[in-house]
Amino acid sequence: MRTLILATLAACLLLAGSAPVFAADTSPASDELKSLVTKVKDKLKEGKTSESDFTAELKEFDALVAKHKDEKTDAVAQILFMKAQLYLEVFDNTDKGIEVVKQLKTDFPDTQLGKSADEILDSIKKQEEAKKVQRALVKGSTFPDFDEKDVVGKPLSIANYKGKVVLIDFWATWCGPCVHELPNVIKAYEKNHPKGFEIIGISLDQSKDKLTDFTKEKNMTWQQFFDGKGWGNKLAVKYGVQSIPATFLLDGEGKIIDKDLRGEELAAAIEKALPKK
Repeated sequence: MRTLILATLAACLLLAGSAPVFAADTSPASDELKSLVTKVKDKLKEGKTSESDFTAELKEFDALVAKHKDEKTDAVAQILFMKAQLYLEVFDNTDKGIEVVKQLKTDFPDTQLGKSADEILDSIKKQEEAKKVQRALVKGSTFPDFDEKDVVGKPLSIANYKGKVVLIDFWATWCGPCVHELPNVIKAYEKNHPKGFEIIGISLDQSKDKLTDFTKEKNMTWQQFFDGKGWGNKLAVKYGVQSIPATFLLDGEGKIIDKDLRGEELAAAIEKALPKK
């Protein structure tokens, strides 16, 4: 999680300094923001992630905005945006993050970020809805079923595999970690399919041909759900999936045994869940 936070902050810092809209920006506000974000990144590298750890930096964000409040530029709007990112990505304080984004919309309406505020707020709302769904998908709970068609038009649902141990695998051919883990998944399938193990792939690909060519090449014979919508994949949205690979191992009654298992942990969990002869 901390790596993701650092990457987000680094991307935003890069935006503030080198994206086209800021390419010629050498304003004091931009330079001061870079210095402040460096302080934030240093604390994150030290493992500090609570709001109380960043009291001084939050005050500095406010001081910078107050200092440049009459400029109404993209560089000053970026200061507020970075403060919002801290609340949303580091402190997990959605209410305060939303409050800052609304301030951005009100105080800097003609900036690029001010004009994007409604879109940012909508994205925050969707992320919160996804988190709520994910929080309900815990060990021992029943994984909500679906009734769809697979990539070749055959019926696809968890109910069709009643009594089987099923791995629900959210993935994509373009996902490096997914492809890296694939040999373990294939190995588990080849070993345990005769014993009652099944896989349902939910692909976030946008090219049907690429998906079908890939699965044929890798001998992935299990069913795949595909709708070509990428991150907007119907089932990914339904189950609040915001990163892949994401997996759920289900027992014969459709209850979650565990999730996001990899390698040997996945193999051991499958072996344990399968009926003993």
